[in-house]
Amino acid sequence: MPHLSVIVHGPNAQGHLTELLDSLEARPLPGVEVVVAAVGDWARETAEGHAPETIVVPLPEGTGDAEARAAGAARASGRWLHFVHAKDGLPAGAPRLIAERIAELDEVHGPDDTHEDELGEQASTVDVLLLDHVTTTWQTATAPSRDGRFLAAVGRTALPLDEAADLLRITPLLGNRVLRTAFWQAHEHQLSSDDEAQAAYAALLHADRVASLNQVAYENRVLRPESLPPLTPADRLALIDRYESLFPLTKDRRAPRAVLYDLMVRHLIRTFAREDLPAPVAREFFRRSSLAAVRWRPEGHQHPAGLEGVRHALLEEGAYTKYRAFQSANRTRRGARKAVRSRKRQLGAKVRDHQYRRALDRPVNPELAVFTAYWERGVACNPAAIAAELAQLAPHIHQVWVVNKENAALLPPGTDHVIPGTRRYWETLATAKYLTNNVNFPNAVVKRPDQVHLQTHHGTPLKRMGLDQMDHPAAAKGLDFAALLARIDRWDYSVSANSHSTRMWERAYPARYTSLDYGYPRNDVFYRATAADVRAARARLGIAPGKTAVLYAPTHRDYEAGFAPRLDLAALADRLGDDTVLLVRAHYFYGGAASPLTGLRRSGRIIDVSSYDPVEELCLAADTLVTDYSSIMFDYANLDRPIVVYADDWETYRTTRGVYFDLMAEHPGQVARTQEELTEIFLSGAWRDESAAKARNAFRRRFCEYDDGRAAERVVRRVFLGEPETSLPPVIPLEDRTPAPTPEEATA
Repeated sequence: MPHLSVIVHGPNAQGHLTELLDSLEARPLPGVEVVVAAVGDWARETAEGHAPETIVVPLPEGTGDAEARAAGAARASGRWLHFVHAKDGLPAGAPRLIAERIAELDEVHGPDDTHEDELGEQASTVDVLLLDHVTTTWQTATAPSRDGRFLAAVGRTALPLDEAADLLRITPLLGNRVLRTAFWQAHEHQLSSDDEAQAAYAALLHADRVASLNQVAYENRVLRPESLPPLTPADRLALIDRYESLFPLTKDRRAPRAVLYDLMVRHLIRTFAREDLPAPVAREFFRRSSLAAVRWRPEGHQHPAGLEGVRHALLEEGAYTKYRAFQSANRTRRGARKAVRSRKRQLGAKVRDHQYRRALDRPVNPELAVFTAYWERGVACNPAAIAAELAQLAPHIHQVWVVNKENAALLPPGTDHVIPGTRRYWETLATAKYLTNNVNFPNAVVKRPDQVHLQTHHGTPLKRMGLDQMDHPAAAKGLDFAALLARIDRWDYSVSANSHSTRMWERAYPARYTSLDYGYPRNDVFYRATAADVRAARARLGIAPGKTAVLYAPTHRDYEAGFAPRLDLAALADRLGDDTVLLVRAHYFYGGAASPLTGLRRSGRIIDVSSYDPVEELCLAADTLVTDYSSIMFDYANLDRPIVVYADDWETYRTTRGVYFDLMAEHPGQVARTQEELTEIFLSGAWRDESAAKARNAFRRRFCEYDDGRAAERVVRRVFLGEPETSLPPVIPLEDRTPAPTPEEATA
């Protein structure tokens, strides 16, 4: 019996079925079957082109979605069903991610309707697995959903919906939920609706337990409305019927009822307010919406604050005329406020531009240097290392940091700084000889002929950057490439850590700057730190001597909202034992008193280092690094300590973000594709065996090419002191470098 049946259903709308089936055929998986409930001749012919690997269920033209889903499910033999509309898509690797997650759920919760829990009592199993998704429209390419935060809040724990009612707020698609086959068979009548949203909500409301996969495993393609049949008055009113059919399922269920009510009222109000309904349809829609709002209002429900609360009250009152008057007045008020704000912005821009233009007429100060990092976050990264070296070699050059208001209070004592947008900010940018940044300065900054712009970057590129993002819009997210080119045209120098970076920067950021193949200044500490520095870093983190510290530092996914750990950290810590400490560098990885990590945090076996700076200190304290695609691996490799890559969604990341090389083939140590593989790598000792060391050595030779502890000095002497290239300290060969001692060596 297959683990998973992917049921593709519907007509070959605008030819998307071809692309979907091609992608499934390109990456076949054992334990996953594909069933196509093909509606119409074009869909049937397309599906038959992928037989016999694909099971084809031909259906006549005009067959509805519900009937097509039922026909496909009837032919499926998997324990789980994933309904995928023919117009939609599956990101590369999505079926594998789903298959692995449901195998995990079957192992933990049992594949049948019920199983015995740890106390030997009957406990319900998981019925629905929720997925994250991206959306593609006829105008834009893949955009992340807002569902990530809800999936992140649940983590990998399977819960009854009553304990996680906010999961109802996840976009109501059948494609972003996978159903256990026995559950589908038990509730097929209630889930058989051509209204996909109604069926999606009903699946959650009927489920005993719900689990989550906080990874993108579905692509929702929104077709151009003008290419579809127009909505009729009956279609509009059917929206109210959708919710009317769902509320009986929330009887005596306070939390789901409250969330569903909130969703209903918001949806009905927005449909009424934003869609241009004919007057008779609008009146009837408002009347029936009002009745539904009163009928299903939960006991003790409070209206939201502000204008939204006024809308709710008018709807419940059934005050159609009042609502239209309120709507008209609100539009007038918004228009007036918008006009005032626009005038203020224009006036402010004129004043700022006048001040800046006057400052640009002043002479450039050869003894003034501006530094900033990570969009005005503070003293950090390569700019910080360069500034520290500049203070030693050229103390006569005055340093000013650009820092936003939120982080100004966190600056080291005595740091001269300016706040973005202030008069002194513009005057300083206009008159400083040197401008150093690890990102870009704002578009409005003018590059004067006698100014020097130094771009330090903040990582070695695995993922595609700059102009190379044009083919990966999920990563670019509307990036203005013309403005980007104008910004890079201001660069005089670009710092690089290795030949790979130099080539990629010159490709992604084509301009006339000079590449400085000097190494990353922030990595100098990895060759300068002493045993005392390593011991001090571990002491500040509370790592007891003799413990193995594993730094877990995953990267951001452009196709996901928010952060959720891709690992069950509690289970990992439990398997690795009391002598291992996990340093987790991510955002808000678990919360609440009920978290299984609470006790582990108290015992010091898991330490949240998300806000800990500098990150280089964490690297010094760690015995090993676990990461996925983060550029921290290139920096950490300088320490010549073990690195493990946890690449559970490599195919999805590679496809949506784009990469410059195959990390699976050119990795810095061991690679795990599942949590069990990762655990075994540590338990078996493979994380630091000979093969891992061999891979790490090759990785270091390629990506730690120029890092030798003197990068900052080379940058300062070349850029700020004007020394010729021939007089700079040469790069020390890799075999002659001595990294900072390991924690074990530091305590020997």
